[in-house]
Amino acid sequence: VFFLTMTDTAAEEDKDPDIELFVKAGSDGESIGNCPFSQRLFMILWLKRRNRLTSTTLAPGTHPPFLTFQGEVLTDVNKIEEYLEAMLAPPKYPKLAAKNRESNTAGNDIFAKFSAYVKNTRPDKNREKGLNKALAKLDEYLMGLLPDESYSQISGRDELDVADCNLLPKLHVVKVTLVAKKYRNYDIPSEFKGVWRYLGNAYSRDEFTTRAQLTVEIEIAYKDVAKRLGK
Repeated sequence: VFFLTMTDTAAEEDKDPDIELFVKAGSDGESIGNCPFSQRLFMILWLKRRNRLTSTTLAPGTHPPFLTFQGEVLTDVNKIEEYLEAMLAPPKYPKLAAKNRESNTAGNDIFAKFSAYVKNTRPDKNREKGLNKALAKLDEYLMGLLPDESYSQISGRDELDVADCNLLPKLHVVKVTLVAKKYRNYDIPSEFKGVWRYLGNAYSRDEFTTRAQLTVEIEIAYKDVAKRLGK
């Protein structure tokens, strides 16, 4: 596990608050591991504070993600998100609340459906249908947005927002997991054009691509699942 210390070189009276985000470490002990919730908070802070990510320190034996804000420990991911939006507010920090309220719940059951499907020791068409149904619901929502509203995010803003920070890491796992491809011959169906457009546009953004979960970490995380499926 590693945490990120965020500092600011501005004048004393305009300094950023002291924030430490503890996240799951990857196999190299430095990158972010396969934890969509850790990635979610990391992306939010990256969008809020940009180049103010300055140091990395190992912190083994903890249960990430959690965050300290001016010494106060916060452990609930949803409450941390709300707290950061309230405390790191305009004009100094960008507003990341979703423009469309519906985007906060769009695709919210995809990762659960995927986990149930891919971890089941035997192929299950009903679980696959359940995953595709969840993806179809997200696709319908995305296709209903105007072109300029779905350019690179889910909710109609010019920048990525909290809805994207929640959904993208999970959707990325579904897309790249070799376990699903090798043992289930599964990939996100090409008919879901809105989902593919959304992912493609997101991958072009530095906020996601430079901090996104590396495929190798996902494969390492699902190694035990692959062993069970391969028997």
